[in-house]
Amino acid sequence: MTEMLFGELQGQPLAQRLLVAALENRRLAPAYLFSGPDGVGRRLAALRFLEGLLGGGHSTPRERRRLEERNHPDLLWVEPTYNHQGRLIPRSEAESMGVSKRTPPQVRLEQIRELSRFLARQPLQSPRGLVILEQPEAMAEGAANALLKTLEEPGHGLLILLSAAPERLLTTIRSRCQQIRFTRLSEECMRSVLAQLPEGQGEQALGLAASHPELLALAAGSPGALLDHVRMWDSIPEELRQRLRILPTTPLQALGLARDVSEQLEGDQQLWMINWWQHHLWNASSQPERLKRLDRLRQHLLSFVQPRLAWEVALLNLIET
Repeated sequence: MTEMLFGELQGQPLAQRLLVAALENRRLAPAYLFSGPDGVGRRLAALRFLEGLLGGGHSTPRERRRLEERNHPDLLWVEPTYNHQGRLIPRSEAESMGVSKRTPPQVRLEQIRELSRFLARQPLQSPRGLVILEQPEAMAEGAANALLKTLEEPGHGLLILLSAAPERLLTTIRSRCQQIRFTRLSEECMRSVLAQLPEGQGEQALGLAASHPELLALAAGSPGALLDHVRMWDSIPEELRQRLRILPTTPLQALGLARDVSEQLEGDQQLWMINWWQHHLWNASSQPERLKRLDRLRQHLLSFVQPRLAWEVALLNLIET
């Protein structure tokens, strides 16, 4: 019966077996690290795992709905935020609220403190407090240290970290979590997942990826990632995409491109464009030095260097390679 909870999860047999066994044997770790690429089922698995915990291993439509809508009184869902006019705006709400995304979102110290207080309190309806923390690798040092302290004294709550880059977490954080690994899907499994999406979204994404193979390479076996890459591709002005296909050849061209990229694209779009550009340049010339220069550009942007300056330096350096 418990296995039916994970009927929608495709291509993750090992993760499914581990989670089913934990529910059936009622042997739960205080903290889990669901690691693996974005878009391969980590979030779905976490929801179904919590549903099984609340329902005693059985599927309960009411609990499923409350968890998916994130309105269960004993569930806290934490995701990276933008600091906007003195308020922390979750990443998922930023676009609808018109928040500038010039800098990447972060998991902040005050969010980890709230998480710790939530786990310490008595649950209202479930056996324990439940927390899902998305993208913990986006924590600053202070937040990471606060999370480590919480993991050292977990209490009776249950914490699930969803990370696509677990290597960027403190080793001490990883060691205090039971890791559940999620793998990339085969192309056949990807197509199966995408085919189930409404209104032909999956087929449209595969059609665009067939014309732009870099998108399929970026997705790397993740149907969710492919959908995100297609959405991001559509959000980049065509004129900029065309200019980035060919490296600038003069300092004037480099400075003009740096100006237009930094003015026209939000921070998350700039970071995405770097990933796409690396795939494109590698396919075109296979010159590792160019990729290293773009890696430095990415690090500068993530370190909150002024974007236009970071792009100017990177593009001027690329002229020399």
